[in-house]
Amino acid sequence: MGSDVHIRLLGLVGGSTTRGAIDPGPPRQQAVLAMLACHAPQPVGIGALVDGLWDGEPPRSAEQSIYTYIAGLRRVLEDARAPRARASVVVAANRAYQLRLDPRQIDARLFALHLEEARLLQGGGRHSEALPLLERALELPQGPPLSGVPGPFADAERARLGELQLTAVERRAESLLQLGRPDDALPALQESVAHHPLHERLRELLMLALHQAGRQAEALESFVAGQRVLADELGVDPGAGLRAAHELILRGTDVPRPGVPRELPRPLSGFVGRAGEIVRLRSLLAPEGGEAPHPFVAICGPPGVGKSALAVHLADAVKERFPDGQLFVNLRGATPEIAPLSPMDVFGRFLRAVGIAGQIVPADLDEAAALWRTHIDGRRLLIVLDDAAGLEQVLPLLTTPLGTSVLVTSRETLSAGDDCEQLVLSGLSPEDSSAMLAKLAGSERVAARPADAARVARMCGGLPLALRIAGARLAERPEWSMATLAGRLSDERTRLDELQIGRMAVQSSLESSWTALRDAGRPRDGAAARLLALLGVLHLPDVTAQIAGALLGGPEGAARGALDRLAEVHLLEPVQDDRFQMHDLVRLFATTLRPEGARETVVRVLTYLVVTARRAVTLTNPQRVLAPAPDLEALPAPLSDAGQAQQWLLAEEANLLAAAKQAMSDDGEEIARLGVMLAFALKWFQYGTFRLAEMSACNEQALEVATRLDDSSLACHAHSHLAFTLAHRGLLTEAVRHRELELNLARQTGDAFSEQRSLGNLANIHIMWGNHEIALEYAARQFEIARELGSRLGMRYAQMMRGDALRYLGRREEAVRALDEALDAAVTDGDAHHEAALHMILGEISLEEQRPRDALGGLHRALALNHQVIYRVAEVRVLIRISQAHRQLGQPAIALEHAEQAVLVSRTLGDSMWADEARQEHAAVYRELGMAPVDPG
Repeated sequence: MGSDVHIRLLGLVGGSTTRGAIDPGPPRQQAVLAMLACHAPQPVGIGALVDGLWDGEPPRSAEQSIYTYIAGLRRVLEDARAPRARASVVVAANRAYQLRLDPRQIDARLFALHLEEARLLQGGGRHSEALPLLERALELPQGPPLSGVPGPFADAERARLGELQLTAVERRAESLLQLGRPDDALPALQESVAHHPLHERLRELLMLALHQAGRQAEALESFVAGQRVLADELGVDPGAGLRAAHELILRGTDVPRPGVPRELPRPLSGFVGRAGEIVRLRSLLAPEGGEAPHPFVAICGPPGVGKSALAVHLADAVKERFPDGQLFVNLRGATPEIAPLSPMDVFGRFLRAVGIAGQIVPADLDEAAALWRTHIDGRRLLIVLDDAAGLEQVLPLLTTPLGTSVLVTSRETLSAGDDCEQLVLSGLSPEDSSAMLAKLAGSERVAARPADAARVARMCGGLPLALRIAGARLAERPEWSMATLAGRLSDERTRLDELQIGRMAVQSSLESSWTALRDAGRPRDGAAARLLALLGVLHLPDVTAQIAGALLGGPEGAARGALDRLAEVHLLEPVQDDRFQMHDLVRLFATTLRPEGARETVVRVLTYLVVTARRAVTLTNPQRVLAPAPDLEALPAPLSDAGQAQQWLLAEEANLLAAAKQAMSDDGEEIARLGVMLAFALKWFQYGTFRLAEMSACNEQALEVATRLDDSSLACHAHSHLAFTLAHRGLLTEAVRHRELELNLARQTGDAFSEQRSLGNLANIHIMWGNHEIALEYAARQFEIARELGSRLGMRYAQMMRGDALRYLGRREEAVRALDEALDAAVTDGDAHHEAALHMILGEISLEEQRPRDALGGLHRALALNHQVIYRVAEVRVLIRISQAHRQLGQPAIALEHAEQAVLVSRTLGDSMWADEARQEHAAVYRELGMAPVDPG
């Protein structure tokens, strides 16, 4: 950089080189030099230069004028440089210009650097080292900055630099007073007050210097003079700092030399884990390289997650980086039946802690805050605000000088813009949970029963408060084993009762957060409190704004606000997109709330889920027929097409199953019937996802409800669903039994559609059994009933079963004719399920006739359709056939790709009827390749 150039901004703008003084040119050229110098070595855009030169609308020639001023500066700076010097000082860079100078070559920048270095030294109490830096800063020219320079930038910078000059006088006086040298401070203070009679901090320091020098009468006279000028010029009384100094002088108190407060509580015993969180927090509060700590750090999370323990542990670990002391206060934001501390209460405590007599602490919040800032300026303090009720409580306490950090813990999510670094705590890992139990209850007990210790940790949900209570109970009862406590915690109905000892209790910790919402008197908080209570009535794995709206019986927007509020206080945790989950212990707490109108709410939500699920399944499978349901009044979720419907079903599947199972367990008929309707609504969607265990359990429960209610129609459909899952698990005898029960009930109730459906499915099972003649009889009877009903779906299925049976009987031409007719009908009706099945059967016939090329087109079409409708079990069968086709073509390498995919898909389906054949085909391909089979997983 231009090492021989020095720029002057304090006073008249100018500069010098080794060859003499620099003439900076006309005023606006000086303004351009000032902008470049104040930002050096960073570039300044032409637009910013224009804005800094002209108020309002600049002239059309503004940019051209900038180029002229830059050229003038280059001439001056380059001509003044040493001969043959090659480096340029004013450099162009992408419609911007930069002054390539070290900031220390610019007097205003050097002044600010001296001041900042001194401030950091003062913050550590090193006044004797700070004083020379301040005096060097004040030895620089101290005339009015940017004198005579026009433009909005110069105006703003002139004010800033003027304040900085006064700050230097203040800081020098502060250090001199701390060093007991008031006489050295007085001349500069007296001159500054004479020039700035309205500047209260300068007058306060002058009074303190006079008082320390034994000139109390003059100090009091200065106060009276300041009081008069403030009243005459501004119409105000002296501020908190001046009044505090006045009181101190009147009482004859020595000028305060603050002590070093050490208020941190002792770190909690048994603290474990949080290694990653500690690394991150240390980087903020004790950064490497001597950087200033972050001013505002928040640790947030649900009740009992260990926020306070982490804050105290961390503060103790970094306290050496805050030599001027550590302050701690419990704000009581979540303490039951005790009002939270006000910011005024906290200022009073903190001011007393740093040496301000309680009698002179102002009663006004703004004045107390001003006095607080004044007395900690230049110091490095760590302030721990534990258990904040929310941002409003701590916001007045956050305006601290550089070098001081505020560490806040709260159940609320806190955010104060870019100045807030927030860490949200969740539960401990299983390993750390067991380690905490070992510390509290004894490592030998954990080592003796590690599986039971893991169960205890799991039932505590990784929540440190719950783990601490569990450990304390074990320590209190040495005769208990880990298995004893695990057994006591295993009953969800009494788990919260078990998790309390003395004054520690998980239930009361959670209750305080919920009660604060309920009693806040704000609609959003009230809705959040009611929503949590209602979530304890209907036990869903997660919740969205749509479901929350159904629970609250109101608009989705208000429900989203309630969800967000619960997340802010960490009674719900966001998991993905717009979904939220409850910690297990929060869920158990919610079940204890028992809100009014609980059953009506369950009916409303179930009705919404049934109506939406039926609409979604109809959109995704328009050719499928759902079990009959009464007209239900509910506005479904807004689903406009099959894609949206499929996404909704996939996203809500766990909630739908959980709601159906809970409802079917209810003793009341209305809720139990809604649960069965919901289970039946999911039939075709579940066939695609093929979760056989869940399907079987759900349908068995539906059959139990139908039996309890003595409802033959419900029983008929439950038998139908059960038969499907049993058949796909290969349990054909049981499947036939349920199909025959379905058939009998359909005939008893006059349900012709269910009758023909049962006949067709019996035909399918008899084909699998090899009873093809019997299958033909069932298919014929299905066709007749379906034709009478006008059901193209039933007729099509009967034709498909007829064709499938005929091919096994060797009547290939008849089979293909029947299958082709069914395929044409499926394409015409847009039935992707039947079209895929028919392409597959026809492809199998082509393979049996050794026509693999003819088979592949239809098989690939079947694969695409099954993928489209998410019918994974059929995908396995098609993939096997495609592999066989490629083997017939002598292409084992291509066959292997499809055989491997068949095995992988079948594994995701669990107990699938095609899993064995997929493995066999996979092995057959490897045999043709002459290789030992390799597991594709």
